[in-house]
Amino acid sequence: MLDGVIRKNVEPWLDRLGKGLARLGLTADQVTLGAFAIALLAALAIVAQAYGLALGLILLSRLADGLDGALARATTTTDRGGFLDITLDFAFYGLIPAAFALADPGANALAAAILLLSFYVNGASFLAYAVMAEKRGLKTDRRGVKSLYFTTGLAEGAETVIVFCLFCLFPGAFAAIAYLFAVLCFVTAAARILLAWRTF
Repeated sequence: MLDGVIRKNVEPWLDRLGKGLARLGLTADQVTLGAFAIALLAALAIVAQAYGLALGLILLSRLADGLDGALARATTTTDRGGFLDITLDFAFYGLIPAAFALADPGANALAAAILLLSFYVNGASFLAYAVMAEKRGLKTDRRGVKSLYFTTGLAEGAETVIVFCLFCLFPGAFAAIAYLFAVLCFVTAAARILLAWRTF
């Protein structure tokens, strides 16, 4: 829901940074892998209950995740880069709830499991829609230049990052926040399934 608004305001700034990184000789794939490495460190910090450090690492990881696309636009976009980016994005989305489950299994494990289930369903609907859209030659640039078809929804990347930051700021409220966000993810998936039913 917020991705489009954020993209319009942040993308020009990211594009300038991307051009600077391109001049330094960095590649988009290197930045994608670096973003995921930082996400792994964030997950380790959560397991160690160093939530302030985890918050900073999550934000740094997502900044790098935005820069890889800007760097690709400044150089050359590739199918490999698009595949790597979306795959590691989904890995990041799974890492953070799993880390909270490990940090405090008694308080967090069930909520993390329900949240991960909602991510699984939402992600499957997103990717399946993208496959069918590609098959039919459908195109959209509402989320900028992407390697695959992006549909909108209540729970997108920006909302997920905001929720992950809330987890770190209020770790004692992890379960309540996770259950609420899981509902939004299920609603998003249901709306996308309905859209697919009508479109395909």
